[in-house]
Amino acid sequence: MLTPETALEKREFMLREGYVLVENVLPGSFLEELRAETERLIAGHVEPSDLRYQGQHINVRAEENALIDRLLTWKPAYEALDDLGFGDFRPHGTIIVLTKEAGGPPLYWHQDHMEWNDPLSLAPWPQKIALNYYLNDTSRENGCLKVIPGSHLKRVPLHDRLVPAHEQGARFIDEDHPTMFSDDPDQVYVPVKAGDLVLLDGRILHAADRNRTELRRHARAGLALAPGGHSSGFLAGRGPCGNRGAGPAGQLRRLAHPRGVPAGLARFRPLPCPAAAPATPGESARATGTARRSMRKAAESAGAGPPVTHRRRRR
Repeated sequence: MLTPETALEKREFMLREGYVLVENVLPGSFLEELRAETERLIAGHVEPSDLRYQGQHINVRAEENALIDRLLTWKPAYEALDDLGFGDFRPHGTIIVLTKEAGGPPLYWHQDHMEWNDPLSLAPWPQKIALNYYLNDTSRENGCLKVIPGSHLKRVPLHDRLVPAHEQGARFIDEDHPTMFSDDPDQVYVPVKAGDLVLLDGRILHAADRNRTELRRHARAGLALAPGGHSSGFLAGRGPCGNRGAGPAGQLRRLAHPRGVPAGLARFRPLPCPAAAPATPGESARATGTARRSMRKAAESAGAGPPVTHRRRRR
């Protein structure tokens, strides 16, 4: 459990920078079990050619694997989330086994967030948090995580040059692509120790360099989602309760941190869900417009700077 002072410091860092390190979440005995299970899963897996930049990329659901189920509900990890004020986030139900092979290629710049049409994408706090568990020590030599701090809240020059992520384009680029594998002047490396946990806001730009060592590097990645999440119903003027009017304003939540909150955020509180009622097309459009204005005002009040603006491509 984090001390109140450490929890507040890490919370503010997470909201401002878009990532945070939580040390010593997995004990040695559990690490050994996870490493052995990882090797077992890899032995029976053929790496698809379009996932070569991810390395060994194996999706394992909780109901299919008792050890994965244990990791997805690992109490110390969710205690850390609770300490940081994100105690209502819940696991997505799947872990991705990410193993960068010896000499394996780099991973391109990308963001895990995909719901950019949802006005909650403009919020100053995360809606999706990636929980990255590391089974080995990482360094620049074996391709540790690198991030662009603050890129979850504002547009940076790299945004304008990116190839769309994953199956939308990035998986099929050449390894000498001048942008997707480039070094950025604002990038920060995040080396960790085995057993550490890195929390990532789903909107932050991140990547990894080539593994230049002769050893595999193991990691597990899971997602924790805010209650309600993103949905077409939300964009139709309905909030996470499924009711009209319980949308973005009702999502100004999780900011009443029991040990104190960052300045400018303390006044936001959850709103009650009103009685269910259908939304007309006109009401939906007005709700979406109001949502975007609410999120922009919230971000400005929180001192988060201008929100991310994603341009639509013309067809």
